[in-house]
Amino acid sequence: MTRSFSSAGLKSTITTLHDGDTTIHCWVPKKYKLTKPNLLLIHGIGANAKWQWTRIISSVTPLFNVYVPDLPFYGDSYTSRLDRTEHFQAECVMMTMEALGVMGKINMVGLSYGGFVAYSMAAKFPEAFERVVILGAGVCLDSEIDLEEGLFSAKNIKDAANVLLAQTPEGIRELLTITFFNPPNVNCAPNCVLNDFIEEMNVEYFEEKKECIEAVQKDRNHLGEIADLVVLKETGHAVNMEQPKELIRLFKLFFIERSFPQRENSGKGTPLLR
Repeated sequence: MTRSFSSAGLKSTITTLHDGDTTIHCWVPKKYKLTKPNLLLIHGIGANAKWQWTRIISSVTPLFNVYVPDLPFYGDSYTSRLDRTEHFQAECVMMTMEALGVMGKINMVGLSYGGFVAYSMAAKFPEAFERVVILGAGVCLDSEIDLEEGLFSAKNIKDAANVLLAQTPEGIRELLTITFFNPPNVNCAPNCVLNDFIEEMNVEYFEEKKECIEAVQKDRNHLGEIADLVVLKETGHAVNMEQPKELIRLFKLFFIERSFPQRENSGKGTPLLR
């Protein structure tokens, strides 16, 4: 995965924030081009950003100046501060962009938990962003009411955290069933293989990651008429894994061509909803 990012024209950087309390790892362009728009990719729950963006990275770097940070407690990013809210994560990413000297406005994509961080960034720093895409993140979800009414597969936010940060082979199998429309067949995979996956993805900073999920705030407003909703048919939560080509096509439409057709068909025929 590191090779795929490097081959795509990105290099690894470390930025220190908060008087040394916070360290943020970020993939940045080896060569910045003023003729390209900026694109910030914010990952969701997982080991690091490479796991979630590797399938699209070689397709977006020719089009954008791409920045791919690891949020605190993922990859090589860490903070000793106790704030676990997505607002703090948003502050860390924004401070990193400023420290890197990113010029001009930024287009942004937030996936899953990263969608909550992206929402917070756009709300707090609206002047910094051109356009924002939120993938698979219920930013208007009420973590108490909506979860209890069955709008999510978890009973409450703590249950959701335990599912997303699975610590057993059985938990990994359940997670894949939930997140993929066509989940990979891991029923025959030996537990030792799945345990290695858990060790790589979920063991380090488990409690801190869980606290971040549980700390997601509920004070977001609905987006209203300024947003377009795209529903991809036969696609699960892991849209980045199941529909990478479709994501690239939609990114081009939204970020570069700056418009969707009135009745845009996405994926396998599901219309864009306005």
